[in-house]
Amino acid sequence: MPMYVTHRQIVVPGELIAEGKYEVGGHVYSVGRKYYSKVLGVAEVISEEGKVRVIPLKGKYIPSVGDIVIGKIIDVGLANWVVDINSPYPAVLQVSEVFSRPIVTSKASLAKVLDIGDVIIAKVIAFDYARDPLLTIKESKLGKVTRGTLVEITPSKVPRVIGKKGSMVKMIKELLDVDLVIGKNGRILILGKDKDWEAIAALAIKKIELEAHTLGLTDRVKDYIKSLLEKEER
Repeated sequence: MPMYVTHRQIVVPGELIAEGKYEVGGHVYSVGRKYYSKVLGVAEVISEEGKVRVIPLKGKYIPSVGDIVIGKIIDVGLANWVVDINSPYPAVLQVSEVFSRPIVTSKASLAKVLDIGDVIIAKVIAFDYARDPLLTIKESKLGKVTRGTLVEITPSKVPRVIGKKGSMVKMIKELLDVDLVIGKNGRILILGKDKDWEAIAALAIKKIELEAHTLGLTDRVKDYIKSLLEKEER
């Protein structure tokens, strides 16, 4: 069964992916026994299972070395963790990027450190399209998240949350006395002394995502936060 792209290759709408007898997944259409991509995305062609599908790139994060990301543990292995980073590519966190010295590991022992469902702040240290991105949490301010409110937005809207020279994020921090950890992958951790104010910050961030294309957004978000604070005081 011929394949015209490599596994995990980026494809464009209308691009021929494979030919033969395949089980078709999402975002693929067929003409006879030829299979084409419907969208801009990442091709997944698994010959041994006879499956072909495309994962859309729209709204997804493409890793870049040096990026700070917020990930969710989705699997625990014998010597690593698999991490969802809101990308078509699952990330890998190796034991060597968690502990400063070699240790004897097992799946059970690793689950005591980081288990499925745990959230981490990590840094991308390696990535190319031939293999999954590698993460580290050994640096300062990285590691397991134990408190705060997590918000998820479209990754392309992250610069709007930051604002010009950090103006938007600075305004949110000052009005609500919160700290923000902004992942390039569209996940934002809000850390504050008051859970209600964390919730207001989350609402403000979602408003920014919704209205990112508009002018005068900083002032509108400021007024929005102030109106929510006034309601909170009543």
